[in-house]
Amino acid sequence: MSSDDDTPLAPERADLLEAVAKHRALFLVTVRGLTDDQARARPTVSELCLGGLVRHLAHTEAQWVRFVEEGPAAPIDWEAVDWSDPPPEVVAQVQSFQMGEEQTLAGLVADYERAAEATDALVRTTDLDARQPLPEAPWFEPGASWSARRVVTHLVAEIAQHAGHADILRESIDGQKTMG
Repeated sequence: MSSDDDTPLAPERADLLEAVAKHRALFLVTVRGLTDDQARARPTVSELCLGGLVRHLAHTEAQWVRFVEEGPAAPIDWEAVDWSDPPPEVVAQVQSFQMGEEQTLAGLVADYERAAEATDALVRTTDLDARQPLPEAPWFEPGASWSARRVVTHLVAEIAQHAGHADILRESIDGQKTMG
């Protein structure tokens, strides 16, 4: 594996890119061959749908790339949101697991592939030791920061976790299994 200019990648970068690519590919197997209606289906008691998971992962990768490049986003004051006209960052957050009627699975997969390309470019070029402070959130230790390397390992875990969700949804729709 090499960077866009054919310079060999350092082994760590190659390993990170390989791990992310493997889990993305396993995840995308779960949506291969589905219709848009199947991708919107919620075949379990959960609100999750396969198209929504694709959308969420595209949003998540883009969000973490921005984090590495720009630092934490401004926190959302959820109590002050005007729900009659919410700001775009609120809409993106709230709808990231949904597949709208106007959306197509092919379009969502294309969005995900663009987000993945941006992540891969970041892994090829960024200082993996560069750190950003994590935003204030109940799930982050106060005052903690993550390196770019830690962000990429988090993305591997995030993609793998949602690939498991996707396996369950796909098997519930038509019996297809990613593995086995």
